[in-house]
Amino acid sequence: MPAELFSSLAPVPLAERLRPRTLGDILGQAHLLGADGPLGRMLAARRLGSLVLWGPPGCGKTTIARLLAEAVGLHFEPLSAVFSGVADLRKIFEAARQRRRDGRGTLLFVDEIHRFNRAQQDGFLPFVEDGTVTLVGATTENPSFELNAALLSRCQVMVLRRLDEAALATLLGRVEATLGRALPLDETGRTALFAMADGDGRYLIGLAEQLAQSGETAPLASEMLTRLLQKRAPLYDKAQEAHYNLISALHKSLRGSDVDAALYWLARMLEGGEDPKYVARRLVRFAAEDIGMADPQALPQTLAAWETYDRLGSPEGELAIAQAVIYLATAPKSNAAYTALSAARRAARTHGSLAPPMHILNAPTRLMKELGYGKGYAYDHDAEDAFSGQNYFPDGMAREEFYRPVERGFEREVLKRLEYWKKLRDRRG
Repeated sequence: MPAELFSSLAPVPLAERLRPRTLGDILGQAHLLGADGPLGRMLAARRLGSLVLWGPPGCGKTTIARLLAEAVGLHFEPLSAVFSGVADLRKIFEAARQRRRDGRGTLLFVDEIHRFNRAQQDGFLPFVEDGTVTLVGATTENPSFELNAALLSRCQVMVLRRLDEAALATLLGRVEATLGRALPLDETGRTALFAMADGDGRYLIGLAEQLAQSGETAPLASEMLTRLLQKRAPLYDKAQEAHYNLISALHKSLRGSDVDAALYWLARMLEGGEDPKYVARRLVRFAAEDIGMADPQALPQTLAAWETYDRLGSPEGELAIAQAVIYLATAPKSNAAYTALSAARRAARTHGSLAPPMHILNAPTRLMKELGYGKGYAYDHDAEDAFSGQNYFPDGMAREEFYRPVERGFEREVLKRLEYWKKLRDRRG
């Protein structure tokens, strides 16, 4: 019996049966594929340049590349950077050259293109520049960090979006139409299914296929569905961009005094397997940088949370970190200390190695006393209000104001003190 007959009897995976046949079937990427989108305009002009498709898993990168090749009449040559090397590339480029001589171009699709090292990425350049191939790379990682600048300069980066709930609902409708029956879900179950898919269309199809094969007939609510199906772990790679994106989201939510958003991003990081000690270190930094003297207790609070976690570990110690997040989010904010240090360092670089004024230098030897060290120094505790008003800046440098406290929290009191001392200084000359 011919092998083709056996292959025709093999079951076709649901994801393959649902693979879009035209670009119009692609869900969630209208910002790129619509008439006014960059890919839509390229297709209307029938001129396709080299591209990098950057987006999360299951958003349609491979399918888009294949359909783009069909739309402009290019041979589609798929390649995985995970399983391919230099020898594979040589064969592909030679075949593309021959194809070009025969009057047909080649779209080389490289999945996980960021897996190629820098030297391998450089190897694409001459073949992209002379038109041997139109390169379309797909990546889940930020191209700015993972791809050579030379390669990036020859490609247009297209940012694909995770599928929103509306797109997932449409996709689920296609699943049910293909299966010929509705899935056993009530409204809460459908919502839970979308949450479990986490914007990944391919994963949603896999979940739906599991559910269709489960034998369940009664509509399932969210709790029963979660028990039946494997929940997907949130996308988070501690060594990649998600790590920096989420800590940035936490930091900015704290700065914006949004305690609930801050707790959400903390939870996302902990659920993704982030080291709580890393979060604790960042909270200490936040306390010094964004709160400072507006609430001097912020720093000891974060240090105490870090120490508590060190003593208790997970999961008990994570509550101390959550408490620190709540404290920081609800504390008054000031970056006056941060900006003061930055300004003082700029002044230090500008003025060079100016010596302190003689009157504030110690004179431990007779020679130093004879040279004027310490002469004229006024002991502040002997002065009225314990404030002498003397100059402590270097001779030849005008007094500068680096620290400007805000009228929030404890810094409001500090501001009053500084204004009072300024008046005394001006009065005493």
